[in-house]
This record gives sequence, structure tokens and C-alpha cells, in this order.
Amino acid sequence: MAEVATPPTSDQLLVIIDPVARRTDGESVRIAKDVLSAGAATKLCLPDGPEEFARALERRGSRRPVVVGDDRALVRAVSLLHRQRELAACALSLVPVGPVLGLARSLGVPTGAVAAARAVLDGVERRMDLLVDDSDGVVLGALRIPPVGEAARDEAPGAGRPWLRGCQSLVRTLVPARPSRVTAPPAPGPSRLRVEVDGELLVDLGQPVEAVSVTPGEKGVASVEVRPVSVGAEASPLLAEGRTVTVSGAHFRYRTDSAISGPVRTRTWVVREGAWGLTVPGVG
Repeated sequence: MAEVATPPTSDQLLVIIDPVARRTDGESVRIAKDVLSAGAATKLCLPDGPEEFARALERRGSRRPVVVGDDRALVRAVSLLHRQRELAACALSLVPVGPVLGLARSLGVPTGAVAAARAVLDGVERRMDLLVDDSDGVVLGALRIPPVGEAARDEAPGAGRPWLRGCQSLVRTLVPARPSRVTAPPAPGPSRLRVEVDGELLVDLGQPVEAVSVTPGEKGVASVEVRPVSVGAEASPLLAEGRTVTVSGAHFRYRTDSAISGPVRTRTWVVREGAWGLTVPGVG
């Protein structure tokens, strides 16, 4: 990803505290507020949902927005600024609080409340590449197309949440069973996809694949990896780099950052070099 580190542009902060962060870790939220308020002029905003979150960001004025929340809150902020066409002129800061923090770690943001808040105050703005698709969606980190059925299985009620499956089991023992029209998602299997990078064919529908991944690389290009289905010996991955990636085929789902999207029949992603800025700890 393209990285240019510069000092943040404003000492006035708009601190937007995501409701999920408030519910899951109120102590970290309190610590972040105290550190930020001690080091800069801050305006606190406590949105109750996505609409209030969007209004707060839109009305930020000259204040530098600081999101206190997890990966999903960060992606929401970047998406909103992108749709408003204000992403290039607005550096974001993040204090990671919440259940989903893998993206924040990969971007170099400290996950401790004190260290992250101090990075907001004393860090530098790093410009990074962004993947933008043909529906105006954005990808900050990795994009992955899993085997057929895997994403649908992960979206099924209770998937990956043992406590929810336990509650559902208890309810079934208390409530008389009724015929259900819900069918189980298909078992994961290979996909048949056509992948083109800068107009050059990387793999076609005749070659079943296990997975496709796309990540922002260096200087405005994306790194693409296609893993063909192995027969006998393990098949070598197909690798390419380019600014435009188009995937088409039977209805497929894809993972972007912390979300699952689709199904779609075709999707094109374009790399926007240095399209967004995030405050990270300075060097030294």
C-alpha cells in the first residue's frame, strides 16, 4: 500500500464513539476519552445508530474525526467519506474498541486504549491505497472469495456463535416443532470463476478454484492470488498484480474486511492510490 506519513492537520477532534464500543468495553471507552480530552480540544458524539454516526461525520466541520470503535466502525467511516467524496481531504483516527480488531492491527493501529489515544494525539497521517468496486463499495484490507457455500454457512443463524446455538437448542425443547422451510447452506466446494487483471485473463470458468484473494499492494497496484483446486499434488497458486481486477461467474459471495457481500455475478475492483489517510504512531 502507498504510504506517505505527515503530521495530522487539526488539533481539534470530533470523537465519535460507536455504540458497539460503548456496550462491549465501557472502561476502554472512558480511558480513551480521558486521554484525548487531556491532550486536545475535543467534541464528543455518542451516536445511537448508523444514521446518527453518518450525520456526526458529515457535520464535523474543521475537526479531525476520531472513531472509537472496531473494524466495522472504521470501514463505515471510510465508506461514508468516500461516498461524500471527502476522503482525500480528511485524515481519520481510530481508537480500536470492540469485538473485531483484526483490520486495525494489520493497519498498524495500537489496540490498547492508552497507546491508541496517544497515537491520535502524537502520531502521523499515513496515506494508503483503497480498493473501490463498481457499486462504490470500499475495501481497506484484504478481499477474499471463499469456496462456494462457505460464506453462506458463516451467515447462517448461530454460525460461529456457540452461545446462540445453545439458546436455539433450548428454545426448540420448549416450543413444539413446526415444519421449517429453511434449508441448510450447501457444503463448501470449489468455485468456477473468471478472473481478469488489467484485462488479462488469469483463470477461466473451466478451472475450479479453492479461493481468490485481492489485497492492496504497492504504488497503486493490487496483488491477486488464485488457488486452483489441487488434484494429487498441491497446485501452485496463480499470481498477478494490476490496478483493475474483475471477477465473474455463477453467483458468488466475497469477504471484505469484516463483512460478507453478495451474491453477485460480476464485480470489478479498482485500486485508488493513496486514497485515504489514517493516523498511526510516528517512528522513533
